[in-house]
Amino acid sequence: MKRVVLRDAEEGLSAARDAFADPSFSAQVIDWQRTHGRHTLPWQNTDDAYRIWLSEIMLQQTQVAAVIPYYEKFLRRFPTIELLAAAPGEDVMAHWSGLGYYTRARNLHRCAQQVVELHQGVFPADPALLAELPGIGRSTAAAITAFAYGTRAAIMDGNVKRVFARVFGVSTYPGEKKTEAQLWERAVALLPASGEQSSTQSRMQSYTQGLMDLGATLCIRSHPACPRCPLASRCVALATDRVAELPLRKPKKAVPEKHAVMVVVTDRQQVLLTQRPDHGIWGGLLSLPELGGFTATAPDALDTAAAQRAFQEQVSALVAPFGTVQSCARLQPFSHGFTHFKLHVTPYQVILDQRIASVGQSQQSWWDARRLADAPLPAPVKKLLLALFSRDDLFAA
Repeated sequence: MKRVVLRDAEEGLSAARDAFADPSFSAQVIDWQRTHGRHTLPWQNTDDAYRIWLSEIMLQQTQVAAVIPYYEKFLRRFPTIELLAAAPGEDVMAHWSGLGYYTRARNLHRCAQQVVELHQGVFPADPALLAELPGIGRSTAAAITAFAYGTRAAIMDGNVKRVFARVFGVSTYPGEKKTEAQLWERAVALLPASGEQSSTQSRMQSYTQGLMDLGATLCIRSHPACPRCPLASRCVALATDRVAELPLRKPKKAVPEKHAVMVVVTDRQQVLLTQRPDHGIWGGLLSLPELGGFTATAPDALDTAAAQRAFQEQVSALVAPFGTVQSCARLQPFSHGFTHFKLHVTPYQVILDQRIASVGQSQQSWWDARRLADAPLPAPVKKLLLALFSRDDLFAA
C-alpha cells in the first residue's frame, strides 16, 4: 500500500511539473542575462565553490552593496576553506561583525569544518548532500551547485518568489506552505533542459543568475522597471495591473519591544567586554555587560528612590569584581531592530576609581580602545564605543 501511495504522489508531482513546463521561459531569462545581467560582481566569473558558497551565505537577507566589502575583507583573511576551518571562532566573528544575522557566521564556520573533515575540503556537487551542511538550505545549495558545477537545481529565494508571483499571477502569500510548494514545483519545471555538459553548465549559470538579476535590478518591490523586463509580455501582474499588489505581503504583526541597560565600564583607554552565549541575539560576539530587572519597561524611568537604589546596587554589584566606581553617567540611548523584535538600549558609563588587577571571570575581558574597530562586536555597540573613545577629553583625568 505504501508503495502505491508513493507512486501516486510521484505521478501527481510529475503531472504538476509537466503542466508548468515552458522551455521559452528559461530561454528568455538566459538571453536577457547574457546581454543585460550582472557580470562583474566579485564572486562571479569563477567556479570556485568556496567563493560562491561564501557569497551566497553573506547574501542571505543582506543587499549586494553591503556584502561586497565584507566579502573582500573575509577572503583576504580566509582565502581557502582550510584556513577558515582552522581559524578561531573569535576571529571569524570579528570579520563578520557588522554584517548582522550572526547565526550565519557560526554556521559558516561549522560548515567549513565539516567540508574539510567529511568531504576533504571539496563542496559536494549534489545539492541534496550540500543542503545537509550547516547554514545551507535547499535554495542556497542549488545556487552553489548551479554556479560551481552547472547542476540542474532550482533556486527559490525572495527575489525569485517576487518574479514568479508577478509573472504567473500568484495571488496567495508566497511564504504560505502550500503556495511555496507550488512555487517550487514551477521552479523545477522551468529549469533549462539538459544537453551537453558544457552547454548545460553555462545555461544553468546564466539562468540562475538571470533570475537573481531580474529580482534584484528590474522586478524590485517598489517602482519595478517593467518596460525593460524580458518577461513583460507574459507577466500576469502587469497585464492585470497588480504589479504593486503582488507578491502579497506577509500579514503584519505588532513588533514586540524590549529594553536593556548596558554598562560601559572603563578604565582609562580600556573597556570591559563580556562574551555572549552562542545562542540568542548577537550569539558568540563580545558585548557590554547588562543589568537584570530593567527589561520589561523603559529603564530610564528611575523616578522613585527605591528604583534608584536598586539601580545603584546592581551597578555596584556588577563592577565590584573589577574595581570601585568613580562615576556613573547615562549615555545616549539607541535602538536596534531584529527580525522579530525591537531592542531599546540605555547605556551607562561607569568610570573606575581603582581597578582590581585580576578579573577572575572567564567571560569578561578588558579591551584596549585601539582594538575595538576590529573586535567581534555587534554593530550598534561598536558604534557606541568608537564614538565614546573618540572624545579626547573623556579620560583626561
